[in-house]
Amino acid sequence: MATSCSLISTFFHFSSSLSRFTNTKPHSHSSPSLLHLPRPLHQPTTLFFLRPQQPSPSPSSKPTTTTTTTTLLPKLSFSSSSCTFLDSCFLFCTSVALSLTLFLTGADSASAFVVTTPRKLQSDELATVRLFQENTPSVVYITNLAVKQDAFTLDVLEVPQGSGSGFIWDKDGHVVTNYHVIRGASDLRVTLADQSTYDAKIVGFDQDKDVAVLRVEAPKEKLRPIPIGISADLLVGQKVFAIGNPFGLDHTLTTGVISGLRREISSAATGRPIQDVIQTDAAINPGNSGGPLLDSAGNLIGINTAIYSPSGASSGVGFSIPVDTVNGIVEQLVKFGKVTRPILGIKFAPDQSVEQLGVSGVLVLDAPANGPAGKAGLQSTKRDSYGRLILGDIITSVNGKKVTNGSDLYRILDQCKVGDKVIVEVLRGDHKEKIPVILEPKPDES
Repeated sequence: MATSCSLISTFFHFSSSLSRFTNTKPHSHSSPSLLHLPRPLHQPTTLFFLRPQQPSPSPSSKPTTTTTTTTLLPKLSFSSSSCTFLDSCFLFCTSVALSLTLFLTGADSASAFVVTTPRKLQSDELATVRLFQENTPSVVYITNLAVKQDAFTLDVLEVPQGSGSGFIWDKDGHVVTNYHVIRGASDLRVTLADQSTYDAKIVGFDQDKDVAVLRVEAPKEKLRPIPIGISADLLVGQKVFAIGNPFGLDHTLTTGVISGLRREISSAATGRPIQDVIQTDAAINPGNSGGPLLDSAGNLIGINTAIYSPSGASSGVGFSIPVDTVNGIVEQLVKFGKVTRPILGIKFAPDQSVEQLGVSGVLVLDAPANGPAGKAGLQSTKRDSYGRLILGDIITSVNGKKVTNGSDLYRILDQCKVGDKVIVEVLRGDHKEKIPVILEPKPDES
C-alpha cells in the first residue's frame, strides 16, 4: 500500500509538470493549432528531446528539397494530439522504471528515498557493546520449579517459585549459580541465550559460600564457557559489568565501578560469613543473583549474590563473591560433588548475647560428644538442678589467633584443612585452658 501511494504521488508530480507545458498559451505569431514548449528556467536537471524539424512550405515558393535539421526541444512545436501521446508515453515509461527499481532493490516506501548514515559510537561505547555481545551467550536463565498440590482438585502441579541467573563454566555443561537460586527446587530448567531450554541436574552446592553447580545435557556447540579471571588484583574504582535477568528480563547489562573490596557478608542459608566480597554500584536486582560480574576485558571476577537495600530493589550497594573463592569451590563440587570443609562441631550463642555478658569470644552452647569439640572435652552451656544457667566454655583464640565473635572463628577455620590439629584456648569459669582439637569434615547436607 505504501509503495502504491509512492508511485501515485510520483505520477501526479510528473503529470503536473507536463500539464504546465501543455496548458501554456501559444505565441501570437504561431498557428492556432500549434503549441510551443516554453524554455525551461534555470533548473538543476533538464531533460532534452531531439526531433526532426520540418519548415512549412510557402505557396509562392518553388518546390525545393526538404532539409531535416536537429534542434533542442524548446525550439520545437508539436500538435495537440502528438503532445498528448508523448505525455502518456513519458508517464508510462517513468512509472515502469520506478516500479522496476523498487522491485529489484527490495526497498520499502520509507527507505527507498532516505539515506541513513551509520551510527557513530565512542570507543568506550564500542567496547561495552562488544563485551556484551561476546559474553551474552555464556549467561543463562534459571527457573526454580516446585511441586505444589492444588487445594481443590488435589492435583500435583509443578509451578515456578523463583528464577535467577547463571553462567556456563565449561564445555561439559556445568553451570554455576548461587545456592539460594536453586534452594527448595524439585526441578530446574536452564534457558540458553538462543532460548533453548534444558532440564538441569544439581551436581553439588556449598551453602556456606552460596555457590551451586548444575549440569545440562546440551550440544557442545551451544555451550560457550565464560572467560575466568582473577580477583586478587582488583582495585577500587575500576569498571565492572553485570549481566543477568532482573525481574525476568533476560540478558540485561548494567555497568558500574568497584566501590569496595574485602567486604564480609553472611550466607543466606547458614549465616556463615563470606570473606573478601566485592562491593559494586552496578545495578543488581532480584533475578541478577548467580549472574557474572565482569571486568572491562570481559573476564569473570565474581558472582552477583546480594544487595543492601531496605526495599529489595537496587540501591547502589551490591555484593559479589570473588572468583578466586568460587574457583576452588567449583573444582571440588565438579570432582567430588561436595565441599570438604573442617568444623569444630559446636553450636554457639549469638554475638549479641555474649556482649551482654560483658565478655569477648564465642560461647559454646552445645558440643555433641561425637563431634570434634566434644571428643576433645569442650563443655556446653547447661542448667543445674535448680534451673540456674551454667555457662559453657568461651573460645577466645584458635592457634594463637584472637576470636571475638563467630565470624572470626569461621575465618580461622576456613584457613584450616580436615585432619588438622588446632589449639583452642577457652575461658572456663575464671581461668583459661588450652585444648587440642582435631578438625573433622562437615557432615553431608541432603
